[in-house]
Order: sequence, then C-alpha cells, then structure tokens
Amino acid sequence: MIILKKADGAAVQNPALVKEAVSGIIEAVRRDGDQAVLDLTLRHDGVPVAELRVPSDLIKQAYSQVPGETVRFLNLAAARIRSFAEQQLKCLLPLEYESSPGVVLGHRLIPIQSCGAYIPGGRYPLPSSALMSIIPAKAAGVKRVAACSPPARDFSGIHPAVLVAMDIAGADEIYCMGGAQAVAAYTYGTGSVRRVDLIVGPGNMYVTEAKRQVSGDVGIDILAGPSEVLIIADEDASPRLVACDLLAQCEHDAAARGILVTTSRTLAEKVQEAVINESKTLSTGAAALKAWEDNGQVILVESLDEAALVADSFAPEHLELQTRENDELAGKLHNFGSLFIGANAPVAFGDYISGTNHILPTMSCSRFASGVWAGTFVKVASYQKITAGGAAGLAGACSHLAGLEGLLAHQRAADLRRG
Repeated sequence: MIILKKADGAAVQNPALVKEAVSGIIEAVRRDGDQAVLDLTLRHDGVPVAELRVPSDLIKQAYSQVPGETVRFLNLAAARIRSFAEQQLKCLLPLEYESSPGVVLGHRLIPIQSCGAYIPGGRYPLPSSALMSIIPAKAAGVKRVAACSPPARDFSGIHPAVLVAMDIAGADEIYCMGGAQAVAAYTYGTGSVRRVDLIVGPGNMYVTEAKRQVSGDVGIDILAGPSEVLIIADEDASPRLVACDLLAQCEHDAAARGILVTTSRTLAEKVQEAVINESKTLSTGAAALKAWEDNGQVILVESLDEAALVADSFAPEHLELQTRENDELAGKLHNFGSLFIGANAPVAFGDYISGTNHILPTMSCSRFASGVWAGTFVKVASYQKITAGGAAGLAGACSHLAGLEGLLAHQRAADLRRG
C-alpha cells in the first residue's frame, strides 16, 4: 500500500469548548423551556421566532412557495424511500416456538411511541433529510413523529422546501428550532414540545454533542461526524466519474472526506487532475476542492483484495465500487454504511432518489452500527409462556444456578414451581 495523497488536516473546533457550550444550552432548556429555545434560536440563527410549533396554515402556504416540479420530485423520492422502508420492515417477523414441552418463547415487534426527527439547516435547505428520517418512522408504525429544523433567515422560519418535505413525509408535528436546544427540547420537553422516545437525524458538531450528552435520557440513532466516501476503482474506471463523486462528497462541508483506493497509478494521477478541473466548473467547487486538499486521500494498492482490506479498515459511511469485478468484490466487504455498486450508482442517488437511507454511520462506526432504517423504530421484545409441566422441567436447573449466585429469593421462586 502506497499513500499517493495524504490528508493535510484542517483546524477543527476544540471539542472541550463544544462540550461546555452544549452543556450550558441543555441546562438552559431544561430550566426555562420554550423561552430558552426561542432565545437561543434568535442568538444562534439570527431569526426571531414567535412560536416553536409551525401552524398548519403555514405548512400549506409553503407549497405555494415551492416550484411544482420540486413538489413532484419530492413525492417521487418519498414514494421510493417509503417502498424500501416497507420492504425492510417485512424482513422483521414476530417469533413464537416451543423450546421444550410446555415452554413457549417468542418476541413481539413493537414500534416506539414517539420520535423526533432533526433536519439540519445550513447553507442550503435539506428536504431530503426530512424524507429520510420521517418516512421510515411512519412506515414502522410510530404513532407520533415530530420534526424540527432551524429557521432560514430569508423566510423567517423553516425553508418552504423543507416544510413541504416534512409534510409529504407525514410528520405529525413540526417545530421551528435547531441546534443543541432542539435536541434538549426533544429530550426533556418544554411548554410547546412534548418529549420524545428517540431522536434521529444528522446535524453539526453541536447537535452531535448534544445527542451524546442526552443519550440515556432519550434514545438516539447514531452520532454523526463529517460525511465521507471511499471509492475503490481500477484502471477501467472513468477518472471524471470518480473525481466528480469525490467532489460531490467534499462539497458537504469543510470537514467532509473523500478517499480513493485504486490498483492503478495512472488512474490515481488522472483523478487528481480531474478533481481540479471539475472543481473549476462548479459554483461550490472552491469549497469542495479545499475539503479535498485538506481531507482527501489517494491510496495505491496491489490488488482488489488489498483494496477490500483497506476499505474495511476505514469502515466508510459511503463505499463505491468502480471496477471490472464489482460483484465479486462486494462479497468481500463488511464495513460500510451503504454500498454503491458500479459506475452508475453514485452516492448522489442514495442521497436523494434511489430509496435507501442516507442517514448513515460515520467515523468508522459502520464496524458495529447500521444507518437509519425501518428497524431503527421497532423494539424487539421477548416473552415466555410456561405451563406447570414446563415450569417443573426448568425449576431444578434454575434453582441450582440461582443458589450458585446467592440469589435465594430467585431460588425459592424456582423451587415453588417444581410441582
């Protein structure tokens, strides 16, 4: 393995300062409720908000502020995301079987009662994130799905495209709030916001730190870091396609990361040249190129088998395969948030329209975690149903083990069932 381009590294926010700031925000919301969220919204977003919950008339009005074509394509994306979530849910089945005479074991699938979807703000509206977080929850049967997003200055409230997406996705409640204060409001409740059981959706470092701090008081999906893609490519790959897919990832933000792992030095050189050329044709190109220069990597390997090992060690959020042996290579990969097989399957499709979810584990967390899916919103709760005869068959072993651990009430509970 040869590193042809290493990440130069960019300055990052002091995590201790972020932790301290978020702790103060959470405490303010716990103490002062709605007023704290409203004050923090004005301070951090620069927009005065009269009330946190968005009324239905403003949601309806948002449709008139969004081009019809946008609404049509949001509905198309929603249908595809919903279809995939529903198919995933079919893989989850209730269970019941007799493990021994008179002993019936099983599990039930129980949707959580409520969740809060967080849809980030930032430089551009992100209606796709509304679809990705709300739709799987509704498909899983969650009765109450709240959604929130910070206000956009140009609209003095949530961007209309995001509002429309929230409505199309089926949100039951919509709140104009963002940042760590929104996470705190979801967790502890305020005068306007009822607390939820689970928070899902990506956000910046303050949102991520807030989710870390409230985890345990509320469920969270994943702790999201900077977005990332790793592309495995050989000499048959198109340098321009690879370069464009790397830039697409790098344009997310300054900390986004693109990694090319290739068996071809020639391709590696052409891709690096193409990244520069393509960036010059994009209005977001300068920012994307800076992220590539700071965080991008190019790694030369001797074989696709070695490429698979490198990819598994990175455990990337997105993993693209652009080789002549994509299907064989796919079977050798284990650590990724979502896999994109072939030159015609860019991450961009997964971000918007193919139907899979784009809320995925980052920071190598795909070694042990999955992205958001229908199962994120379903509890698997076991049960047992035991007859007197079945209990008699278990009592002796249970009594012995309870006695071994010194739990004498447990032992007696078993002994009373000996029959």
